[in-house]
Amino acid sequence: MARRGQRQPSARRTAPRNQRRVREVDNDGIIPVLARAVREIETAVQRGPVMPSVRTKFQVVALLVREERARVKADEAGSEARRTEQLKRLDGVATILAKTAARDTSLLSLLAEDAVVTDTARALKREMLRTAGVEAAAEEPAPREPAAATAAPERRVVPQSVVSRQLANPFLPPDFSSAAQVKARPRRLAGWELLGPLFRSFEVAGGGASACMALPEPGSLKAPGDRELMPHQARVVAAAASGHRTFLLADEPGLGKTAQALLAAQAANAFPLLVVVPNVVKTNWAREAALWTPHRPATVIHGNGDTIDGFADIVVVNYEVLDRHVGWLGDLGFRGMVVDEAHFIKNKSSQRSQHVLQLSERIRSRVVRPLLMALTGTPLINDIEDFRTIWQFLGWIDDKMPLGELMNALEETGLAPGEPGFYPAARSCVVDLGIVRRRKVDVAADIPARRIADLPVEIDDEAGRSIREAERELARRLVARYQGALERRTSGVVVEGIDHELVRRVATWEREDTSSKTDENVFSMVRRIGQAKAGLAADYAAQLARNVGKVVFFAKHVDVMDAAEETFAKRGIRFSSIRGDQTPTARQKNIDAFVNDPDVSIAVCSLTAAGVGLNLQVASNVVLAELSWTDAEQTQAIDRVHRIGQAEPVTAWRIIAAQTIDTRIAELIDSKAGLAAKALDGSDEDISSSADVQLEALVTLLTDALSASA
Repeated sequence: MARRGQRQPSARRTAPRNQRRVREVDNDGIIPVLARAVREIETAVQRGPVMPSVRTKFQVVALLVREERARVKADEAGSEARRTEQLKRLDGVATILAKTAARDTSLLSLLAEDAVVTDTARALKREMLRTAGVEAAAEEPAPREPAAATAAPERRVVPQSVVSRQLANPFLPPDFSSAAQVKARPRRLAGWELLGPLFRSFEVAGGGASACMALPEPGSLKAPGDRELMPHQARVVAAAASGHRTFLLADEPGLGKTAQALLAAQAANAFPLLVVVPNVVKTNWAREAALWTPHRPATVIHGNGDTIDGFADIVVVNYEVLDRHVGWLGDLGFRGMVVDEAHFIKNKSSQRSQHVLQLSERIRSRVVRPLLMALTGTPLINDIEDFRTIWQFLGWIDDKMPLGELMNALEETGLAPGEPGFYPAARSCVVDLGIVRRRKVDVAADIPARRIADLPVEIDDEAGRSIREAERELARRLVARYQGALERRTSGVVVEGIDHELVRRVATWEREDTSSKTDENVFSMVRRIGQAKAGLAADYAAQLARNVGKVVFFAKHVDVMDAAEETFAKRGIRFSSIRGDQTPTARQKNIDAFVNDPDVSIAVCSLTAAGVGLNLQVASNVVLAELSWTDAEQTQAIDRVHRIGQAEPVTAWRIIAAQTIDTRIAELIDSKAGLAAKALDGSDEDISSSADVQLEALVTLLTDALSASA
């Protein structure tokens, strides 16, 4: 970094020595700018929740501290005393950053060497340097992110049937559906950073209203094969028929998003249609297509695609093999694309997200108004910015700014960020582009109620005693870390009672260190609790099956599923097993056995592999043998049963190990359930910046141990 201007030598000579030193060290350069910024960040995080703009400032301050420290160390022109003083002040800024990150550990990812630096962050960095009177060094242009990413060529395949289709129709038909793409016309808002305010609008401007675009009244509820749609489903189909082409279909799980997507494609004549889905549901998508769009043949890509029908109208592919097929998929001439369980692409740096964005961009470059639909009942899991990749897939935004219709809509509001009324207006602009969010309680009154019932169990055997001892050992280790940190503290700060800021820092250290520890940690402890509960949970599921009929049994780990299945076999209870390591054919066979065979009483399901896309409403009781780390995962599992077609009230039985950390984890999961409710459903609940249940569990464990020893 080069100084923009130099001091006049005469000014240096005429100023008193101590006054010159105060000016040079305390008020000149980047360090005081960083000091002010880090205090603003600290205050914002303490108030919570952490907004995108605060996260950006946190990352920029960390980058500038790193660069300035390197510059100071390399500066041989100054005195040793001055370098020492500058490094000391930079360490002070870094310490505040560390304390702030301990409060909200989602900030830690921004400190990684490979953390993505957005254009917004680069602009803020340049502005802070200008404020400090420092010229920013020329930067290499940032590589364009995901959309243009390609998979390794050696993994690419082109199935023979696709080659046959390409030879039969070498020229894709032209698209005359509109004269031209909608172009953005930025005028007042040119130069404004808009993505951050758009995300923030969903945090602060709900105003008690749910996030759902205006939908037309349906002309008919009839569907092919004498099937009948529910009114909320028919409205989405009517919107597609009237010309709407982009949808974030975020209905609560169980409201029939698959049927809506297929019939919307039929109404929009968006064939051929590409459907990208999790592996566990791709066979089900083909079956649903046969029901709702029987005149549109569907094909499913398995592995290298040797068995697909290259002439099909609907092509279903799972995320896991997308890298092999992204090349020919981009050239096939799709007029529509559906991404199911769209929260799978929330991590924009992941390969599957990059491929989805690449395909979306390819389709939009060839078709003026393609049908693009993102389907997810849980669009927000940890952060409002979970929206980012989904919006980019839909063509609403790019890496830097709103696009086309969204930018023009924002211009038409006549408002800019910071002006009264901007956030509600901006939120409405995004919602009107195609966010559709309906709750079961509002649109499906005929779906019976559901409840979650906690069932505490006592683990009194050797395993239970071992778990409780391991929990005490973990608490002792946390206390020792806490006391050691107090003894090493050099700042002179004294806190009466428990230093809760230090507690969070110690909990963060413990959680980050777990990957290299051989001692018991929170992850292995929770797994051991699940193993210890397995037999008790299976016993309860067996009793339910004997008394009330079919039961869905969810577990997170394979060994817990194994133990449960062994119990059912000993009891003479027939069951189906639905796991992640099964072939689609085997999985579907087991699903069909549970749904159709009255003698198959229990479906033993993997929480991760069977928690999405399955219709198991033949049962009305769910047993959750192990706890998830997120409310979203738990909700998805329950909604395999609580969905359209369910005729009975649904009860989810959570098996909780009493007198263990299991109890606290259940409470934490319930407390983290407000993100989607606040942003999409108009709830007044506070948004948590991150559903970091592991950290909170450790904080509770340490706090309780310190309180007990006080």
